[in-house]
Amino acid sequence: MDFSEQLAQHQKFFATNVTRDLTWRKHQLQQIKRLVIENEALFLDALFTDLGKPAQEAWITEVSYVSGDVDHVCKRLNRWAKKRSVTTPIVAQPGRSYIQPEPQGTVLIIGAWNYPMQLILAPLVAVIAAGNCAIVKPSELAPATSTLLANLIPKYLDNSAVSVVEGAVEATTALLSLAFDHIMYTGNGQVGRIVMTAAAKHLTPVTLELGGKSPVYVDESADLTITAQRIAWGKWMNAGQTCIAPDYIITSKKMIAPLVVALKKQITNMFGKNPKESKSYGRIINTRHAERISRYLTDLDIEVGGEFDIDDRYIAPTIVLNPPIDSALMTDEIFGAILPIIAIEDFDTVKAFVKARDKPLSAYIFSKNKEQCQTWVNEISAGSQCINDVIMFNAVPELPFGGVGASGMGQYSGQAGFDNFSHLKSVLVRPFIKDLPVRFAPYSKIKFKFLRWIR
Repeated sequence: MDFSEQLAQHQKFFATNVTRDLTWRKHQLQQIKRLVIENEALFLDALFTDLGKPAQEAWITEVSYVSGDVDHVCKRLNRWAKKRSVTTPIVAQPGRSYIQPEPQGTVLIIGAWNYPMQLILAPLVAVIAAGNCAIVKPSELAPATSTLLANLIPKYLDNSAVSVVEGAVEATTALLSLAFDHIMYTGNGQVGRIVMTAAAKHLTPVTLELGGKSPVYVDESADLTITAQRIAWGKWMNAGQTCIAPDYIITSKKMIAPLVVALKKQITNMFGKNPKESKSYGRIINTRHAERISRYLTDLDIEVGGEFDIDDRYIAPTIVLNPPIDSALMTDEIFGAILPIIAIEDFDTVKAFVKARDKPLSAYIFSKNKEQCQTWVNEISAGSQCINDVIMFNAVPELPFGGVGASGMGQYSGQAGFDNFSHLKSVLVRPFIKDLPVRFAPYSKIKFKFLRWIR
């Protein structure tokens, strides 16, 4: 399996400088929007087939997300692409200094299966906005969406600049052997390490969006009704298969019972008494992952849910109390419909508990104590944070999205995406005016003294 000729064709097109033209970029971006809007029904069907996604949920998190991203980028692209003037110090005067964003070349985008449309097209928006070509590799675990993207992208986008590769591990391995100018991968840390190792052979920069165990701290001042509603929405959207979903809750012992009651009520409000029959509740991507999630439930204190049907890829919205800290449920990213609640009494111990683990992609706190919330922001390192909500930072296009430490590196969304897939080139322009002799040899004590003074 060899994609070197496919990459070479994109590199040849990139060398023509067509992609540097902002008019070309905007046209391609509008074509992405057309692709999404004109084929909305097909995407909703594909996402339902792959993940059982309710139409409204799929539209909010995938279809409208991408079209809205295009609108946001197109309105600001001229400003982002402009030269960015910076101050020129006296030692370089007379002169003018600026930063010039320029495209990197051809980018490989490896998407994930949990949001199989968004996690291909949203990065592609940033890649094209920055003036690059791209090869996109949708996840084979979401075959309906992958096939749809492979069929539609060539019909809407400039084939000289963008192409699709379908396939599994063998295809990804073959792509990673090539010398791309940037690689973006969304998925788990194990594969992220493989991607980074392959990229290192060509000194290729990488953007890795890897997830992790995103904590939620609920203190005793929180409004439990609002807190439970927001957590339930964020946790059981897409049946828990969201990289920034709440992974576990930490709260005090006396808060557990009322919080469980409030969460259980919200589960019923959202999905009915039997979520399996709800048209608002999705499915696990495949039976292998359903089996993986179901194995977490062995010998646990299950307060809510716990039912599963592997053949139907169904895991009920489930709440468990105080699982062993060294259990797989508390060491692995759950990426499913189980929500553990851990009892920890004081805020300092909560912070220590979170800090002792890998830095998460997101971290959440629910509290009316403003000082405590600010301490959480200041001391807990995470890719993104919400105070008194979950996930909603992702609805703010100018907030960069990306991980830190084990949860990833690099960012996209808004200008952060444009900058991430650009090379921000430094430029100094000077006129032909004779320089002061202090700059040049032969050196002397007087020149040295003068240089120290002007610095």
